[in-house]
Amino acid sequence: MKDKIDIQNLEDKRNVTIDKVGIKNLRYPIIVDDKVNGSQNTVADLDMFVELPHQHRGTHMSRFLEVLNHYHKENFINSLPEFLKDLKKALNADASYVSISFPYFIKKTAPVSKIESLLSYNCFFEASMSDEFQMKIGVEVPVTTLCPCSKEISDYGAHSQRSYVVVKLSYIEFIWLEEIIEIVEDSASCEVYPLLKRVDEKYVTEKAYDNPTFVEDIVRDITVKLQQDKRIGWFKVESENLESIHKHNAYACVERKTNNPVGIVERKS
Repeated sequence: MKDKIDIQNLEDKRNVTIDKVGIKNLRYPIIVDDKVNGSQNTVADLDMFVELPHQHRGTHMSRFLEVLNHYHKENFINSLPEFLKDLKKALNADASYVSISFPYFIKKTAPVSKIESLLSYNCFFEASMSDEFQMKIGVEVPVTTLCPCSKEISDYGAHSQRSYVVVKLSYIEFIWLEEIIEIVEDSASCEVYPLLKRVDEKYVTEKAYDNPTFVEDIVRDITVKLQQDKRIGWFKVESENLESIHKHNAYACVERKTNNPVGIVERKS
Protein backbone atom coordinates (compact mmCIF):
# COMPACT_ATOMS: atom_id res chain seq x y z
CA MET A 1 0.00 0.00 0.00
CA LYS A 2 1.50 3.31 -1.06
CA ASP A 3 1.96 6.20 1.35
CA LYS A 4 -0.74 8.87 1.21
CA ILE A 5 0.30 12.43 0.35
CA ASP A 6 -0.97 15.29 2.51
CA ILE A 7 -2.18 17.50 -0.34
CA GLN A 8 -2.74 20.67 1.69
CA ASN A 9 0.88 20.63 2.88
CA LEU A 10 2.22 20.70 -0.66
CA GLU A 11 4.07 23.82 -1.78
CA ASP A 12 2.06 26.22 -3.94
CA LYS A 13 3.95 27.94 -6.76
CA ARG A 14 1.41 30.59 -7.79
CA ASN A 15 2.95 33.16 -5.40
CA VAL A 16 -0.42 34.40 -4.08
CA THR A 17 -0.83 35.08 -0.36
CA ILE A 18 -4.43 34.57 0.77
CA ASP A 19 -5.56 37.34 3.10
CA LYS A 20 -8.14 35.27 4.95
CA VAL A 21 -8.84 31.55 4.95
CA GLY A 22 -10.80 29.58 7.51
CA ILE A 23 -14.31 28.64 8.54
CA LYS A 24 -17.61 30.54 8.52
CA ASN A 25 -21.04 30.25 10.11
CA LEU A 26 -20.00 28.08 13.02
CA ARG A 27 -22.64 28.11 15.75
CA TYR A 28 -21.13 27.90 19.21
CA PRO A 29 -22.15 28.62 22.84
CA ILE A 30 -20.31 31.55 24.42
CA ILE A 31 -20.32 33.60 27.61
CA VAL A 32 -20.41 37.41 27.39
CA ASP A 33 -20.34 40.27 29.90
CA ASP A 34 -23.71 41.42 31.23
CA LYS A 35 -23.84 44.82 32.95
CA VAL A 36 -26.66 43.79 35.31
CA ASN A 37 -26.07 40.07 35.87
CA GLY A 38 -22.30 39.86 35.46
CA SER A 39 -22.39 37.40 32.56
CA GLN A 40 -24.83 35.96 30.04
CA ASN A 41 -24.87 32.66 28.18
CA THR A 42 -25.77 32.91 24.52
CA VAL A 43 -25.17 31.19 21.19
CA ALA A 44 -22.97 32.89 18.60
CA ASP A 45 -22.24 32.55 14.90
CA LEU A 46 -18.47 32.63 14.39
CA ASP A 47 -16.21 33.28 11.41
CA MET A 48 -12.52 32.47 12.02
CA PHE A 49 -9.67 33.11 9.61
CA VAL A 50 -5.91 33.32 9.29
CA GLU A 51 -3.60 34.67 6.63
CA LEU A 52 -2.17 31.90 4.43
CA PRO A 53 1.39 32.43 3.09
CA HIS A 54 1.87 32.16 -0.65
CA GLN A 55 3.94 28.97 -0.43
CA HIS A 56 1.25 26.96 1.44
CA ARG A 57 -1.45 25.30 -0.62
CA GLY A 58 -4.01 24.93 2.17
CA THR A 59 -4.67 25.56 5.83
CA HIS A 60 -5.66 23.09 8.58
CA MET A 61 -9.40 23.67 9.06
CA SER A 62 -9.71 21.33 12.03
CA ARG A 63 -7.26 23.39 14.07
CA PHE A 64 -9.69 26.31 14.26
CA LEU A 65 -12.10 24.19 16.27
CA GLU A 66 -9.32 22.62 18.31
CA VAL A 67 -8.20 26.06 19.48
CA LEU A 68 -11.77 27.28 20.05
CA ASN A 69 -12.63 24.29 22.22
CA HIS A 70 -10.04 25.39 24.77
CA TYR A 71 -12.17 28.48 25.46
CA HIS A 72 -15.53 26.77 25.78
CA LYS A 73 -16.03 27.47 29.51
CA GLU A 74 -14.50 30.95 29.62
CA ASN A 75 -15.81 34.43 28.88
CA PHE A 76 -14.85 34.24 25.23
CA ILE A 77 -14.91 37.98 24.50
CA ASN A 78 -12.49 38.75 27.34
CA SER A 79 -10.18 36.00 26.04
CA LEU A 80 -10.02 37.17 22.41
CA PRO A 81 -6.37 38.37 22.50
CA GLU A 82 -5.21 34.99 23.82
CA PHE A 83 -7.49 33.10 21.46
CA LEU A 84 -6.16 34.91 18.39
CA LYS A 85 -2.55 34.40 19.51
CA ASP A 86 -3.24 30.68 19.90
CA LEU A 87 -4.87 30.61 16.48
CA LYS A 88 -1.82 32.22 14.87
CA LYS A 89 0.49 29.76 16.60
CA ALA A 90 -1.58 26.66 15.81
CA LEU A 91 -1.81 27.55 12.12
CA ASN A 92 1.66 29.11 11.79
CA ALA A 93 0.12 32.34 10.50
CA ASP A 94 1.13 36.01 10.66
CA ALA A 95 -2.44 37.23 11.24
CA SER A 96 -5.67 35.85 12.65
CA TYR A 97 -9.25 37.11 12.65
CA VAL A 98 -12.58 36.36 14.29
CA SER A 99 -16.10 37.73 13.82
CA ILE A 100 -18.71 36.93 16.44
CA SER A 101 -22.44 37.73 16.19
CA PHE A 102 -24.95 36.77 18.84
CA PRO A 103 -28.34 37.67 20.36
CA TYR A 104 -28.00 39.61 23.60
CA PHE A 105 -30.99 39.82 25.94
CA ILE A 106 -31.90 42.82 28.08
CA LYS A 107 -34.81 43.05 30.50
CA LYS A 108 -37.18 45.83 29.43
CA THR A 109 -39.88 47.40 31.58
CA ALA A 110 -43.05 48.58 29.85
CA PRO A 111 -43.38 52.36 30.33
CA VAL A 112 -46.77 52.47 32.09
CA SER A 113 -47.82 48.96 33.15
CA LYS A 114 -44.23 48.25 34.30
CA ILE A 115 -44.42 44.65 33.08
CA GLU A 116 -40.95 43.17 32.58
CA SER A 117 -39.92 41.05 29.58
CA LEU A 118 -36.81 40.29 27.58
CA LEU A 119 -35.81 41.95 24.31
CA SER A 120 -33.02 40.56 22.13
CA TYR A 121 -30.48 42.74 20.33
CA ASN A 122 -28.15 41.57 17.60
CA CYS A 123 -24.60 42.24 18.79
CA PHE A 124 -21.21 41.54 17.27
CA PHE A 125 -17.47 41.66 17.87
CA GLU A 126 -14.76 41.80 15.19
CA ALA A 127 -11.17 41.21 16.30
CA SER A 128 -7.81 40.66 14.66
CA MET A 129 -4.25 39.90 15.74
CA SER A 130 -1.15 40.60 13.65
CA ASP A 131 1.52 42.71 15.34
CA GLU A 132 -1.10 43.96 17.79
CA PHE A 133 -4.65 43.20 18.89
CA GLN A 134 -7.52 45.25 17.45
CA MET A 135 -11.24 44.95 18.14
CA LYS A 136 -14.51 46.57 17.12
CA ILE A 137 -17.83 46.03 18.86
CA GLY A 138 -21.31 46.68 17.56
CA VAL A 139 -25.05 46.51 18.13
CA GLU A 140 -28.16 46.50 15.97
CA VAL A 141 -31.00 48.26 17.78
CA PRO A 142 -34.67 48.22 16.71
CA VAL A 143 -36.45 51.54 17.28
CA THR A 144 -39.55 53.43 16.18
CA THR A 145 -39.32 56.54 13.99
CA LEU A 146 -42.12 58.95 13.08
CA CYS A 147 -41.79 61.08 9.95
CA PRO A 148 -41.50 64.84 10.67
CA CYS A 149 -42.82 65.71 7.17
CA SER A 150 -45.86 63.47 7.58
CA LYS A 151 -46.67 65.08 10.91
CA GLU A 152 -46.26 68.60 9.51
CA ILE A 153 -48.45 68.21 6.43
CA SER A 154 -51.21 66.03 7.91
CA ASP A 155 -54.34 67.35 9.62
CA TYR A 156 -54.18 64.34 11.93
CA GLY A 157 -51.78 61.45 12.44
CA ALA A 158 -48.36 60.74 10.92
CA HIS A 159 -46.76 57.63 9.50
CA SER A 160 -44.25 55.74 11.63
CA GLN A 161 -42.14 52.65 11.06
CA ARG A 162 -39.77 50.14 12.55
CA SER A 163 -36.18 51.24 12.10
CA TYR A 164 -32.86 49.52 12.68
CA VAL A 165 -29.78 51.36 13.83
CA VAL A 166 -26.36 49.72 13.66
CA VAL A 167 -23.47 51.19 15.65
CA LYS A 168 -19.93 49.82 15.31
CA LEU A 169 -17.02 51.30 17.26
CA SER A 170 -13.47 50.90 18.55
CA TYR A 171 -12.91 51.94 22.14
CA ILE A 172 -10.02 53.08 24.31
CA GLU A 173 -11.74 52.50 27.64
CA PHE A 174 -14.26 49.73 28.24
CA ILE A 175 -17.82 50.48 27.17
CA TRP A 176 -20.86 48.29 27.82
CA LEU A 177 -23.15 47.10 25.06
CA GLU A 178 -26.01 48.45 27.18
CA GLU A 179 -24.53 51.94 27.00
CA ILE A 180 -24.44 51.91 23.20
CA ILE A 181 -28.00 50.59 23.05
CA GLU A 182 -29.19 53.34 25.39
CA ILE A 183 -27.59 56.03 23.21
CA VAL A 184 -29.43 54.69 20.17
CA GLU A 185 -32.80 54.35 21.86
CA ASP A 186 -32.57 57.87 23.27
CA SER A 187 -32.00 59.20 19.74
CA ALA A 188 -35.13 57.65 18.18
CA SER A 189 -38.77 58.72 18.23
CA CYS A 190 -39.42 55.90 20.69
CA GLU A 191 -37.75 52.70 21.80
CA VAL A 192 -39.20 49.26 21.10
CA TYR A 193 -40.62 47.02 23.83
CA PRO A 194 -41.24 43.25 23.64
CA LEU A 195 -44.51 43.42 25.60
CA LEU A 196 -47.03 46.28 25.76
CA LYS A 197 -50.48 46.57 27.33
CA ARG A 198 -53.07 49.10 26.11
CA VAL A 199 -51.80 51.85 28.39
CA ASP A 200 -48.27 51.23 27.11
CA GLU A 201 -49.38 51.35 23.47
CA LYS A 202 -50.95 54.76 24.09
CA TYR A 203 -47.72 55.97 25.68
CA VAL A 204 -45.35 54.84 22.93
CA THR A 205 -47.67 56.10 20.16
CA GLU A 206 -47.85 59.55 21.70
CA LYS A 207 -44.15 59.62 22.57
CA ALA A 208 -43.22 58.89 18.95
CA TYR A 209 -45.65 61.58 17.76
CA ASP A 210 -43.99 64.11 20.08
CA ASN A 211 -40.50 63.14 18.85
CA PRO A 212 -40.51 62.93 15.02
CA THR A 213 -37.13 61.91 13.54
CA PHE A 214 -35.64 61.40 10.09
CA VAL A 215 -32.92 58.78 9.54
CA GLU A 216 -30.64 61.81 9.17
CA ASP A 217 -31.64 63.04 12.63
CA ILE A 218 -30.83 59.69 14.22
CA VAL A 219 -27.32 59.33 12.80
CA ARG A 220 -26.50 62.95 13.57
CA ASP A 221 -27.73 62.77 17.16
CA ILE A 222 -25.81 59.55 17.79
CA THR A 223 -22.70 61.01 16.14
CA VAL A 224 -22.75 64.03 18.45
CA LYS A 225 -23.00 61.77 21.51
CA LEU A 226 -20.23 59.39 20.38
CA GLN A 227 -17.88 62.24 19.45
CA GLN A 228 -18.21 63.57 22.99
CA ASP A 229 -17.28 60.21 24.52
CA LYS A 230 -13.53 60.14 25.22
CA ARG A 231 -13.59 56.32 25.39
CA ILE A 232 -14.25 55.97 21.66
CA GLY A 233 -11.59 56.09 18.92
CA TRP A 234 -13.66 55.32 15.80
CA PHE A 235 -17.31 54.69 15.03
CA LYS A 236 -19.79 54.04 12.25
CA VAL A 237 -23.52 54.69 12.59
CA GLU A 238 -26.14 53.39 10.14
CA SER A 239 -29.88 53.95 10.32
CA GLU A 240 -32.47 52.32 8.08
CA ASN A 241 -36.22 52.90 8.12
CA LEU A 242 -38.44 50.04 6.90
CA GLU A 243 -40.80 52.59 5.38
CA SER A 244 -44.49 51.97 6.01
CA ILE A 245 -45.84 54.03 3.07
CA HIS A 246 -43.03 53.45 0.54
CA LYS A 247 -41.74 50.39 -1.22
CA HIS A 248 -38.16 51.51 -0.59
CA ASN A 249 -36.32 52.00 2.71
CA ALA A 250 -34.70 55.22 3.92
CA TYR A 251 -31.01 55.07 4.91
CA ALA A 252 -28.28 57.28 6.40
CA CYS A 253 -24.69 56.62 7.53
CA VAL A 254 -21.91 58.48 9.35
CA GLU A 255 -18.37 57.16 9.87
CA ARG A 256 -15.82 59.10 11.91
CA LYS A 257 -12.42 58.82 13.53
CA THR A 258 -11.83 60.67 16.79
CA ASN A 259 -8.58 62.03 18.15
CA ASN A 260 -8.44 59.26 20.74
CA PRO A 261 -5.80 56.54 20.16
CA VAL A 262 -7.19 53.01 20.02
CA GLY A 263 -5.29 50.18 21.68
CA ILE A 264 -5.75 47.04 23.77
CA VAL A 265 -8.30 47.62 26.49
CA GLU A 266 -8.83 45.57 29.61
CA ARG A 267 -12.37 45.13 30.86
CA LYS A 268 -13.18 47.08 34.01
CA SER A 269 -14.15 44.88 36.92
